[in-house]
Amino acid sequence: MTSGDTIFAQSSGHGRAGVAVIRVSGPNAGVVVERMAAPMPKPRFAAFRTIRNPVSGEVLDQALVLWFPAPKSETGEDMAELQVHGGRAVVAGVFEAIGSIQGCRLAEPGEFARRAFENGKLDLTGVEGLADLIDAETAAQRRQALRQADGALARLYGGWRDELIEALALLEAAIDFSDEGDVARDAEGMSRARVAALRDAIARHLDDGHRGELVRDGFHVVLAGAPNSGKSSLLNALARRDVAIVSDEAGTTRDIIEVKLDLKGLPVVVSDTAGIREAAGKVEQEGIRRALQRAGQADLVVWLVDASNAQGGDSVGMPDVGVDKLVVLSKADLVDAGRLPPVAKTIRVSAVTGQGIDVLTGLLADAARARIGSDEAPALTQARHRCHLEQGLGSLRAALAQPAGATELGAEDLRRAADALGRVTGAVDVEDVLDAVFGRFCIGK
Repeated sequence: MTSGDTIFAQSSGHGRAGVAVIRVSGPNAGVVVERMAAPMPKPRFAAFRTIRNPVSGEVLDQALVLWFPAPKSETGEDMAELQVHGGRAVVAGVFEAIGSIQGCRLAEPGEFARRAFENGKLDLTGVEGLADLIDAETAAQRRQALRQADGALARLYGGWRDELIEALALLEAAIDFSDEGDVARDAEGMSRARVAALRDAIARHLDDGHRGELVRDGFHVVLAGAPNSGKSSLLNALARRDVAIVSDEAGTTRDIIEVKLDLKGLPVVVSDTAGIREAAGKVEQEGIRRALQRAGQADLVVWLVDASNAQGGDSVGMPDVGVDKLVVLSKADLVDAGRLPPVAKTIRVSAVTGQGIDVLTGLLADAARARIGSDEAPALTQARHRCHLEQGLGSLRAALAQPAGATELGAEDLRRAADALGRVTGAVDVEDVLDAVFGRFCIGK
């Protein structure tokens, strides 16, 4: 990526549409507007303009043009936006015209966001939140991504890092004033108190049951049971479409089939798996191995029992995979209500009549909500965040474990912790420490 170039791309959806939004960012963005859609509009006001090819003078479209001079733009650079008609020929003609202007080229994937980050308009968590917002499929995912894109995580982690830099500045002062015992001890004690509070806050944040990742990636439910227990039929009923092959032949499902559901605004991923039994064939054995592996990784296992063949008991053939389980009596339409086996803590469903499907989806949504909890507080959403925060937490614990007087070693541990927190947001700058030291203690005055 060459920062001196002016980049352009279609930021709206591709294909035939009523309107296509073409964004231009870089030092020649104003030149593009002046040569293709003069006169220059008033900053941040939409103006109706005729779009022309700067070489041939051919009229390409009549459109709205917006002008955002630096630094008050999304990328921090000069930016222009052309809202043209969404026909392919119009977009192609405008692209060709912009590309004919010296210094302009098509943007690479993610380059607008990259420039916004480099110019301080977004931090790394905001960039990731923006990407999650684009991919959001449920209301919970949308809310979480919006908060992250709006800087909720950046403010939280930035506040922690500021607090850590203050603690490090105190230790640096203790080192510089080591010949003055009272000052050094006081500064070191205040630093340790700040570090201990920060350690506890980060530990609580990490111990969240992965609720942010659950919202982002989905609450995983595995349908398991004996062959022909109705797993594939139930998956189709939950998805409201045919996604799995249904057959009376046992062992039809060999591989894992997944569908993503939006249950009360929560993302739930339901997986159909191979029937669990003693299998003779190698292919079916592999399918069962995968089924048990996926069940062990799930947030909830729904164990299906064929009501027409059940003998009672709520764990008929159900292996212990170490996760929460819900027993469901399937094919309830094949058995009279009075003859259903007395299976405790179960619900009865029929993929044919729809009996119990709404109840089951409600239970799945409730289970997801219980795991995700409140979505008000900022939550970890990326494995990258968790990794850096765990590294930072380890360094904080190491700093607190240093014996009294080992100030230099403690300071080095705090530098490592500050570096780890800075890597989460992309703000790593040793000058922050120097600014805090000189600003607080007036050293060298």
